[in-house]
Amino acid sequence: MQLHARLFRFRLATLWMALLGWHLAANPAPAATTLDLHVSASTVGKYGKIEFRIEVPKVYPHPFDPDEVDLSLRITRRDGTSIVLPAFYGQEYERRRLNQGNRQLDWFYPAGLPVWKARFAPWETGGYEAIAILKDRSGTLFSSPVRFECTPSFARGFVRVSARDPRFLEFSEGQPFFPIGQNLAFIGSQQYVTVSKAEEIFARLSENGANYLRIWTGCQDWALAIEARKSAWGRSWDWRPAIVPMAGSTNSARKCLAISGKGAVLKASPSHPLALRPQTRYVVSGNILTEGQTSLRLTAQRTPSRRLASSSPGTWTTFRHELETAPDEFWLTNLSFNLDGEGAAWLSDLSLQEAGGGPELLWEADVNRPVRGFYNPVDCFMLDEILSAAEQRGLYLQLCLMTRDLYLSALKDPASLEYAQAIKDARNFLRYAVARWGYSTSLAAWEYFNEMDPGLPTDRFYTELGNYLEQVDGVHHLRTTSTWGPSPKDCRHAKLDLADVHFYLRPSDKDRLPNEVEAVLDRARFLREQAPGKPAHLGEFGLANEKWQPTQEMQQSRELVEVHNALWASALSGTTGTALFWWWERMDQRNVYPLYRPLSAFLADVPWTGGALQSLTATVPNETFRVIGLRERERAWIWVFDPRAAWKEIVIAQRTPPEVKDARLVLADWPASPCRVQWWDTSQGTVIREEQTTDANGTLSLTIPAFKRDIACKIWR
Repeated sequence: MQLHARLFRFRLATLWMALLGWHLAANPAPAATTLDLHVSASTVGKYGKIEFRIEVPKVYPHPFDPDEVDLSLRITRRDGTSIVLPAFYGQEYERRRLNQGNRQLDWFYPAGLPVWKARFAPWETGGYEAIAILKDRSGTLFSSPVRFECTPSFARGFVRVSARDPRFLEFSEGQPFFPIGQNLAFIGSQQYVTVSKAEEIFARLSENGANYLRIWTGCQDWALAIEARKSAWGRSWDWRPAIVPMAGSTNSARKCLAISGKGAVLKASPSHPLALRPQTRYVVSGNILTEGQTSLRLTAQRTPSRRLASSSPGTWTTFRHELETAPDEFWLTNLSFNLDGEGAAWLSDLSLQEAGGGPELLWEADVNRPVRGFYNPVDCFMLDEILSAAEQRGLYLQLCLMTRDLYLSALKDPASLEYAQAIKDARNFLRYAVARWGYSTSLAAWEYFNEMDPGLPTDRFYTELGNYLEQVDGVHHLRTTSTWGPSPKDCRHAKLDLADVHFYLRPSDKDRLPNEVEAVLDRARFLREQAPGKPAHLGEFGLANEKWQPTQEMQQSRELVEVHNALWASALSGTTGTALFWWWERMDQRNVYPLYRPLSAFLADVPWTGGALQSLTATVPNETFRVIGLRERERAWIWVFDPRAAWKEIVIAQRTPPEVKDARLVLADWPASPCRVQWWDTSQGTVIREEQTTDANGTLSLTIPAFKRDIACKIWR
């Protein structure tokens, strides 16, 4: 009887469970129905940054993939118009500047777990309402709305193509913008320029009137790179890591690390010096497989080594090793595995975390991390800091976004699956970039690649990316790219807003281009022939030897003659900005920054967006001087250059240019009316003489003050 009773209760429970299962299947338990959305402030000035933090009730294995999780903000104005702004997943960091050996380095340590955020800079005043929207395979979640107010400000807004003269640039509020600057491409712990050093350089540039920098965010593992292989097991210039298919697994896509050979050592060496917190307990964990009597000795920091081996032959075994940092330990200095025995060992899923939990610190150890589609957390934070510093200093950045070599081989056939995948991956990357950095008024331009192969069929790639940015980037930042040789098709491409060419004057160019000024003017002519109606500039320029390296004379000389000459020539050549010099380490060591101030002062009143600027025709009779200038009908800005002041004359030939006296500047087709003339010292940025003159026959002839090397003048009615 008791047996029958128990059986009846069992069958009843089974029936109840079945009915419950059917009910749950038909009416699944509701997941969290809202997101928690927090706004950083209730008011923000026009063009100022406002930040949103979004608490998401789920952890996603691939948070950078919008096919897995698509989180965005719908921001609505009081008039009912709205935009959709992508959100991003990122790790926040604590930052200090600390000693490592004989250098000072930036110490980046995770501040809590990764978070979801969105950033926005309103360009219209008034009230706004924001709602977070999350879409994944389970459905759609919404947050409650948050509200904020945009108030008037004195900010000039974003850089854009001039509405009146598309050859030049202006701000959202209409003020003209003429880029004066250089490259500062490589920023990283292994480089001359760290983030902290970049901030110092930003201050020097700003103090001296410069306003523009070209910065790479796709340097692979030697400097800042958002999407690039950063590995603790090797470097791109000598890539031979012991990464093999997962031992003992039929899944050929999974990888692990192999250690073999008597006395072999595997040492973790992240491309970023890995920050640790003093007097903190950490856990090194992972899985190990060893054969026979082979074992590994794990050594972490100063702790005694520990023997690791499979628990049984041919079995993957999990290990966990704890250590505590000393009061003076701020960096990971040793994490190594030594092989004991004659056989082999394999490692997988190596991890370093605080003992109490927290984010992964040794993310560069993951050999299964995808290269495209993963955005390196430290590098993303570095770019946050760089943009913030640029905003504080009034500098504008051209960000060279994507690591060329990750996409180069996929762009050969526009009809191929590889090409389509490259477009998809690039779109995802751009979505992330817009979400995280697109708010910034200091972001002047997205540059897709540095020096892509000009022979590749990239038209479809740039068209589709351009169309996508028009949808997702509400600000419409400038779009550009560069190639390793002249690319007329890119200069003319409708979805590339800024034509760009790179050029280095080498000894083999001397017969065609005798000096740096003629080189600048030659490339300016090319740009204006190929892109007559759009912004265009020299994104890289400099002197070099035949191997594209700084010459011996450049490394030894204290002179920056060629920088001065190229800056003035390019500024008045009709291009959109000055030539951006490349050799930033040399220029910093020789204090290039005061060279920018005189040019900035001289150009301050040029009406770049007035729609009437054109190149002028002027000569210095009986001299070989080069005269370069711009004019409207009754105003002109002119630079007179003595070729005896070129780099090769002053530095190579060691000749001192003579003083020029009693030369005359003649301008044709000048209005027959009184005008004023200011003569400028180009090294000091000061007016050395001012005069009034008249000319009744339409040709203006002026006596040039005595000068050496070069001189500039302004003329106005």
